Amino acid sequence: MRTRDFGRLGAVSALTLGGGGIGGVWGATDRAEAVATVHGALEAGVTMLDLAPSYGPDHEAERVAGEALAGLSSAEHPLITTKVEAPDDEIAPHDVPARIRESLAGSLQRLGREQVDLLLLHSQLRPPGDAARAPRTAGWSVFQEQVLPTFLALREEGLIRDWGLTGVGHPAAVLEALAGEETPGAVQVVVNALDLSGDMWIFGEQATPRNGEILASARRAGVPVIGIRAVAAGALTGGIDRAVDPGHPVVAEYERAAGFRELAAELGESPAALAHRCALDVDGVATVVLGVKNREELEECLDAERRGPLSGEERRAVAALRAGR
Repeated sequence: MRTRDFGRLGAVSALTLGGGGIGGVWGATDRAEAVATVHGALEAGVTMLDLAPSYGPDHEAERVAGEALAGLSSAEHPLITTKVEAPDDEIAPHDVPARIRESLAGSLQRLGREQVDLLLLHSQLRPPGDAARAPRTAGWSVFQEQVLPTFLALREEGLIRDWGLTGVGHPAAVLEALAGEETPGAVQVVVNALDLSGDMWIFGEQATPRNGEILASARRAGVPVIGIRAVAAGALTGGIDRAVDPGHPVVAEYERAAGFRELAAELGESPAALAHRCALDVDGVATVVLGVKNREELEECLDAERRGPLSGEERRAVAALRAGR
């Protein structure tokens, strides 16, 4: 497994095991298989788990990780990222610090750890001057006056090694955060072959996703990028293997990705494998998060990483699809 620079946190494996799959977000699995998948990832050289309390019923992803890591020596433990939400449509700004600390305490207990390596704000950011509250979002003033000072205090106290952002909020807000004096230790950015944001885009027509610009801004600021949604929630796979409403964005994106599946077939690999190779090939991405839920899916992604970068011809073919999508 290749490793890459991860800024203030040192180095990280090219692939990160995500909590969505092992938590049951991306289709059915069971605890034993999820734990075995964590073990398989670690044995293959994966050095980071990307978790969140909201991944799975009753915080399942964190519980799976805690069980999988129990008994390992500290030297064998991977980097751990987890997340916290600070939605200002649900809680008053002055209650945000307590919410963050309570959420982190629960994560640490479930993980059996005294510290996490990275705590990310999971609530999408709204830009300065935008007072309209939307579900599960955080306004700019809440971020600046409540969230960021709390993150810095937690880092000073040793409960987290660093803080980060899930960079899928309003692009103006994410770009503003990356340009701040106190930059995050990492930012998660949607990175996939066709630049599909799916249901992560909640701002309708008032703005458009600017994933490439966010990635470039992070690079300029020296902020490591954690690539997420490599298979676009299933749109860039051979088939959506979980129940979704016919009106869900992933259904429309799956249909639009027909050419991508045809290209994968021409190249003799699965769409999911090609999608992960594409994400790994993006300049500036430190690590790509896997949404796998079992060892079979994990092995497919590990094999994609082993195959290495895209060829020039493959890059051109994918770029043509992206331009014409």
